[in-house]
Amino acid sequence: MEINGKKVVVIGGASGMGRASAELLAAKGASVAILDREGSDGKEVADGLDGSFYTVDVTDFEGTEQTLAAAVEALGGLHVVVTTAGGGIGERTLGKAGPHSLDTFRKTIDLNLVASFNISRLAASHMAKNEPEDEERGVIINTASIAAFEGQIGQVAYTAAKAGIAGMCLTMARDLGSLGIRALAIAPSLFATGLTKGIPDEFADALTKDAAFPKRLGRPEEYAKLVAAIVDNPMLNGQCLRLDAGQRFAPK
Repeated sequence: MEINGKKVVVIGGASGMGRASAELLAAKGASVAILDREGSDGKEVADGLDGSFYTVDVTDFEGTEQTLAAAVEALGGLHVVVTTAGGGIGERTLGKAGPHSLDTFRKTIDLNLVASFNISRLAASHMAKNEPEDEERGVIINTASIAAFEGQIGQVAYTAAKAGIAGMCLTMARDLGSLGIRALAIAPSLFATGLTKGIPDEFADALTKDAAFPKRLGRPEEYAKLVAAIVDNPMLNGQCLRLDAGQRFAPK
């Protein structure tokens, strides 16, 4: 799908990989709306892209539906959605204090997996209304993690959520194929965003020592480049793409 002239929504676009994706797609001629939490830098980022900003709590599923609808109406359509909002907690299945909290497990699943599916299903409904371009109507890109495949000790909730995102790709692509809508996910390793942004070099080196090359944290713009490549190449569909410098997480 040609990026220029398309309507894009980036969830979590106020910072990190979401911001880099919004900036790159806008630079390539897309109209971009950023959805992110209240108190984020979303307004300033959107203003810099001549785009729009909407506050959203992705775990408020009805509110997300209303906010996405408003963003799509203002854009005049929707061709691409990128979801990067998420997070997790560190807790073992059975720890010294007892079994893993069921409440925190559910919250992690809601934040990462259910929210991503909710946005995907709603985005597909909007994309289905598009006039096709070379039989294509839209692209859905969710964010998984290599923890989906090699979850570390204490990541059981996060692993379950990200594995769900990875696992949805092929089935969702099959569900939406007749409409000309593609569905994929990106599984990054450790990137310089959030808590890892600005950490000392020696700590970053320790975290990435198992990578093949390059042995460093990923850069948000490298995630954005893959987003753009996915949108641009219609033969990419139904899969979760690792973006990890050949790294495999050790148990801890």
